Amino acid sequence: MFFWEFWGIDPNLIDFLNKIIPIIVIFGLGYFLKRIRLFSKNAADLLLKLVFNITLPALTIISILKVELRLEYIFIPLVAVLIMFTTYFLSQFIGKKMKLPGQTLGTFIISTMIINTAFVFPFILSGFGEEGFAIATIFQFGNGFIIFTFVYYLAMKYSQESKDKIDFKRFLNLPPIWALLIGIIMNLFSVPVPRAATNLLRELGNPTIPLVMLSLGIYFNFKLKRLPLILLANVIRIFTGLILALFFAELLHLEGMVRAVLIICSAAPIGYNTLVFATMEKLDKEFAASLVSSTLIIGLIYVPILTFMLGIQ
Repeated sequence: MFFWEFWGIDPNLIDFLNKIIPIIVIFGLGYFLKRIRLFSKNAADLLLKLVFNITLPALTIISILKVELRLEYIFIPLVAVLIMFTTYFLSQFIGKKMKLPGQTLGTFIISTMIINTAFVFPFILSGFGEEGFAIATIFQFGNGFIIFTFVYYLAMKYSQESKDKIDFKRFLNLPPIWALLIGIIMNLFSVPVPRAATNLLRELGNPTIPLVMLSLGIYFNFKLKRLPLILLANVIRIFTGLILALFFAELLHLEGMVRAVLIICSAAPIGYNTLVFATMEKLDKEFAASLVSSTLIIGLIYVPILTFMLGIQ
C-alpha cells in the first residue's frame, strides 16, 4: 500500500487495472495464437458458439437470479431500441448523402445499429459484478430483438439477392434470450434453485470472459480498408449511443450502477453480427471485416476508461 500512496496512485484505479489487465492479456493471447497459426478464425467461431449456446446462457441465469428486479427496469431494453432506430435514421441519411453503393450502404447502416454488448460484458462483470451483468443482459434483450428482426431485414434489403421475409425462428431459437426469460421468471416468482444447480450454472458461466476475449483476439486484423468511412461508422455508433444514454439517464433520474451500465452498453462498439450478416446476405464483406477489426482496438482503448470513470462515481 505504501508504494501506491508514495506515487499518489488511486487504489481504486489499481484494483480496477488488476481486473482489466488479465482481460486485455487474454485478447492479446488470442491474436498471438492466430499469428503462430495455432488457432484460426474457425476456432474462434467454435469458441463463440460455445459461449453463445452454453456459457453465456448459464451466466445470464445465475446473474439474473442475484439481482432485485424492479418494474422501472422495463425502460432499459426500450432505451436500446430507441438508440438503434436513431442511429438507423442518422446513418441512412449520411450514407445516402455520400452516395455509397448499395451493399456498402447496407453494411454501413447495420454496423451503426448493432450494439456490441458482448464486448462490454467482460468489463461490466469486472467493474460491477454479476448484478451489473444482469442489468446489461436486460439491455441486450432490446438490442438482440432489433438485431434479429429489423437489422436482419435491412441486411436482406440491401443484399444482392433481395428478400422480403424475416426469419423469426432465428430470434426464437436464441439461447441467451431464453436464458434471460427463464432467469426473470425464476426471479420474479422466487423459484428455489438447488445448490447443485447453482454451482453447475456458475461453473458453466465462468469461462465466458476468457472465451469471448480469446475469440476477439483471434478475429482481430490490422488491415483496414476505407478508413474515413470506418471512423465515421464508429463515431455514429459510439457517440450517438453515449449522448442518448446520458440524455435518458438524466430524464429517468438514474443513479449508481444502473446509470453506469446503461451508459456503457449504449456506447458499446460496433457489433460482430455486422460481419455475420454481411457474409450471409452478400453485402460489402471486406468493409464489414475492417469495421469489426477497427472496433476491437477502439473498444479496448475507451471501454476500460469509461467503465472505470463510471465505476468510481
